Amino acid sequence: MLTTIDNVVNKISGFLYQPYVVPLILILAGLYFTFRLRFIQFRLFGESIRVVTEKPVNLGATSSFGALMVSTASRVGTGNIMGVSTALCLGGPGAIFWMWVTAVLGGASAFVESTLAQIYKKRDPEGGSYGGPAYYMEQGLGQRWLGVIFAIVLILTYAVGYNMLAAYNTQSTFAVFGFYNRTTALVIGGVLAGLFAICVLGGGRRLTRVTEVLVPAMGVLYVLVSLFVVVTHISSFGAVFKGIFRSAFDFHAILGGFTGSCVMWGIRRGLYSNEAGMGSAPNAAAAADVSHPAKQGLVQMLSVFIDTLLICSATAFLCLFSGVEPTAEAAGAAYVQACTGAALGSFGPVFITVAVCLFAFTTLIGNYYYTEGCLRFILKKEPGKGFLLVYRLLASALVFAGAIVSAGLAWDTADLLQALMVIINVPVIILLAKPAVAALRDYEWQKRKGKLPAYRAEANGVKGADFWGN
Repeated sequence: MLTTIDNVVNKISGFLYQPYVVPLILILAGLYFTFRLRFIQFRLFGESIRVVTEKPVNLGATSSFGALMVSTASRVGTGNIMGVSTALCLGGPGAIFWMWVTAVLGGASAFVESTLAQIYKKRDPEGGSYGGPAYYMEQGLGQRWLGVIFAIVLILTYAVGYNMLAAYNTQSTFAVFGFYNRTTALVIGGVLAGLFAICVLGGGRRLTRVTEVLVPAMGVLYVLVSLFVVVTHISSFGAVFKGIFRSAFDFHAILGGFTGSCVMWGIRRGLYSNEAGMGSAPNAAAAADVSHPAKQGLVQMLSVFIDTLLICSATAFLCLFSGVEPTAEAAGAAYVQACTGAALGSFGPVFITVAVCLFAFTTLIGNYYYTEGCLRFILKKEPGKGFLLVYRLLASALVFAGAIVSAGLAWDTADLLQALMVIINVPVIILLAKPAVAALRDYEWQKRKGKLPAYRAEANGVKGADFWGN
């Protein structure tokens, strides 16, 4: 039965990643927003770093940094290790170049979707805020039905697809150890599900506090280990970059079989890693307490760069500088652990296992954070305590299930669902781009005048944005 389901999911997913569907949508949208926002990724990169350090407008509210950490917790996860490994093994070293391209172009898309989430966010009873794509589909487009569909797809993507995949990837890193067997996978799944349940039953505030501590710590350590491998194998520098660019621009190979090319795998795994254009991070961005929507758009743009240009590159360089050749058979944990073993000895595989456990845990938390907001939208009210208890326990059970499903089903399900999110969200943010572009211009104008940027929806010609004074 599972084999049949996997075959169906794989075929649909394969179609969606043909060059004229998801890859084309992402690249064209990224180019469109890059030009319309006048290369915001480069012009305002420094400003995005400055903004992330600002304190919230109201004491005790969610800061830009807190919202960044929640979205980064979801972005920076097992995809940064397993996703990159899969891309290198199945698409070749050129896949990392196309992951960079998706990040640079995706930064502009991330700005638009997160700025829109801020513009159309709602005020909660405690004075905070919430929102996301479902809300800007309802308020900006006037299409609540589309918002409901998107919310359902997001819940399936994160509570089912991504969280099951994170659990699978975590237990798969233990396969290199002699004690690993079927029981090991069950135990790991049980531990992950238990820790996840303890955290989510504590509520949203705890999610933010946990991720604010774990995400920076694990990210810095992982990058430092990667830099150590690069420095100790610096003689390979020329060969590594030559291999990346030669593979990235081998158009004969790319056009001869796009579904297995470095372009497709770079975009596919780049999307899984940085999520730009999917409509996920805006759910966290809407919770930030800022004086102007463009500020959080800049912060979420920075999150895309942290994820792909920093963490994914760290994995790619760790692998490619180790000298271990990527093969299709080793895709996933096996390749990364073989690379770290070659570069760092017996410490390497253990380090990757620990890193994946930390990455996976924050991924599970960040993913779940998004789904409760979508439940609120679908139900038009705060879910009841009994409903939430059942929902959280079900989400925990899915984490356990992910640890014991097949690799093919876990990856294919995640790929299919994330593609559906792109297909719904990207056309919407293109249609709603005008308020986001206007917000950026307003922000830059106020900065040039020496003002502390403050946003008023009416002054920017936006209706339905009741948080900002309409």
